[in-house]
Amino acid sequence: MSFEVRNFSSVSSRNPRQLGSVWRSAPLYAASVHGGGFGNRISVSRGFGAGALGASGGVGASRILSNEKETMQDLNERLSAYLEKVRQLEAANNHLEIEIKKILEVKGSCDRNWNEQEDILSKLRQQVFEMIVENANLDLQIDNAQLAANDFKIKWDAELSIRQSVEMDINALRKQIDDNNIGRLHLESEIESLKEELIYIRKNHDEEVRALQAQIGSSSVQVEVDAVKGVDLSKMLADIRAEYEGLAQKNKDDAENWYKKKMESHTIEMTQNEKAVDGFKIQITELRRQAQGLEIELESLRSMKNSLENNLEDTELRYQIELDKLNGQYAMYQLEMDKVNQEMQRKANEFNALLNVKMKLEVEIATYRRLLGGEEE
Repeated sequence: MSFEVRNFSSVSSRNPRQLGSVWRSAPLYAASVHGGGFGNRISVSRGFGAGALGASGGVGASRILSNEKETMQDLNERLSAYLEKVRQLEAANNHLEIEIKKILEVKGSCDRNWNEQEDILSKLRQQVFEMIVENANLDLQIDNAQLAANDFKIKWDAELSIRQSVEMDINALRKQIDDNNIGRLHLESEIESLKEELIYIRKNHDEEVRALQAQIGSSSVQVEVDAVKGVDLSKMLADIRAEYEGLAQKNKDDAENWYKKKMESHTIEMTQNEKAVDGFKIQITELRRQAQGLEIELESLRSMKNSLENNLEDTELRYQIELDKLNGQYAMYQLEMDKVNQEMQRKANEFNALLNVKMKLEVEIATYRRLLGGEEE
């Protein structure tokens, strides 16, 4: 049995399809295995001449040839299956290479997109930082407004206490004015009573004078009758009258002087009280004007504080929404990157598995070659 080896090349890692052809010549029969469209061929030919076997060894030779034929058919079938598997693995390998190239291109574009997203994120981080600084400034302004409002409240409380004390003084002065008015009325009533008393005294005095005159008239007639020389009653009556009139005039003058002094003191006191009341009224008006100004300023500060707080809340809410949106985008990109990495890992694992299968096939093909080489020898 002889073998003729025309061409047989080992399967490389890049192109396992390039197999040569093995030609085998034998005396009796021929068997061939073609590798389909890959151009690989293993042909085994065998022939026997007319006088190759004697009559004595015909049966044994036929058995040996039958066993060799079955063995070669089995080897050819296995080789055909191996070549088919190699073609499939090569096709899968090419498909994996194309997929890996696509994934690498996608990964490159993803890297470029990530750079763009990093630029956008940097700008957004800068905006967030600026908004944080602005929020800090707003907080500082709110604190300043709160401090100013507290100062105005303290001033308002102080002015309110001053106003209350001034109102208490005004009420005390009004009470004193009322007491002075009551005293004036009492004095006026006393003056009226003194006038009535003076009239009553004058009336009594006139009645006493008339009674004395009557007595003097009757006594003078009697003196003229009984006595030669008598007392000058007219002069006496004139002296008594002058004394009573002087006393009445003195009482009248004293009462009028006391009344005038009282009225003057009360008038001066009332004038001073009115001046003080007018001063207190002016001061109260000024305090009310200041209190109204402070209330207006306090309301403006409160409105400004409320507007700043609302702006702060709106800004925090808006940037929280933006931050949540960016976090969602970042998480989505991270999930996509994880999926891409997992897909690449899966493709790499498949490639490694196929590479291992390829290596095993190369080992089996090498073993098959060794078996073929051993048969040739």
